[in-house]
Amino acid sequence: MGTSNANGGQGGDRPLIPSWLPSDGSPPPAPQPPPQPPPVPAPADPAAPPPSAPTPPVLPAIPPAAAGDRFTAARGNFSRFAGSGGSDRASLGRALSSYVSAASGGSRTAAQRMARSPASGVPLLSFLSGAVANGPREALRALNLERLAGRPIEEVFIGLMEYVCPEGGTVDEGIARDAFIETIADLAETGISDFDSLTTDQMQTIFELYATHAIETRLCNDIGMKAITLPSDAAQAASVQRQLLDFVRRSVSDSLTQARAGMQTLTPERVFGFVTRVYEQAYAIMQTMAEAEAETP
Repeated sequence: MGTSNANGGQGGDRPLIPSWLPSDGSPPPAPQPPPQPPPVPAPADPAAPPPSAPTPPVLPAIPPAAAGDRFTAARGNFSRFAGSGGSDRASLGRALSSYVSAASGGSRTAAQRMARSPASGVPLLSFLSGAVANGPREALRALNLERLAGRPIEEVFIGLMEYVCPEGGTVDEGIARDAFIETIADLAETGISDFDSLTTDQMQTIFELYATHAIETRLCNDIGMKAITLPSDAAQAASVQRQLLDFVRRSVSDSLTQARAGMQTLTPERVFGFVTRVYEQAYAIMQTMAEAEAETP
């Protein structure tokens, strides 16, 4: 899976939406350049009135804490699924349904919680759509990466890593980077090997892989960080991992199929909205599929 070194998991009482994430779901603002040194002040006029105190900045309200046990049901059901070696599909369905509806506050909030992953999906999709529309060399030239023209697609994507998901210290940044690394590893298996002849279908496949790994890694950090190790048999553990990944990818694939017409007419101004809708719809589809799976005898 994308994140194999599990941490302590998401605390249940943390706000569903971080206070630093804009309420409209837009990506976090780009880092600002360092401030210029202040000008040397003129000598003070003894007759001038004292300066007034600066007005404090208006800060966003701290979001209310979420229920401390909001992950409990999802974690318990996922542990039962993993402990069964992947045979208890109903528990998988209950785990994912509860994760989206209760633990994450619904599909829209679940998509917003992945602030870094959708934001890094934006430059990835912008680059891919530019390569299809204007040619790979021009897309690389725009990022000062023309030296990668004609190189194997894995080398091109490794060179893109700092543009798509620069390394950082937060869990969200780690999820985005892990998802991109897993996507690179999947390229050969999917038969995508020639960047110079990238098609719209291949662009969709690459983004589908990235979104799938981002959602799966987010899930494992929230509810499955320890349960994946429950099966004592290696084949059963692999089955648990494969079934979760397949479940997530079907949700993302269905979401992209519904949005395919929009992908063919993407402009730089529309990419962020498109990516956000894909994530939100993928979570909604996942919940619907999970509820049906939970009813499986």
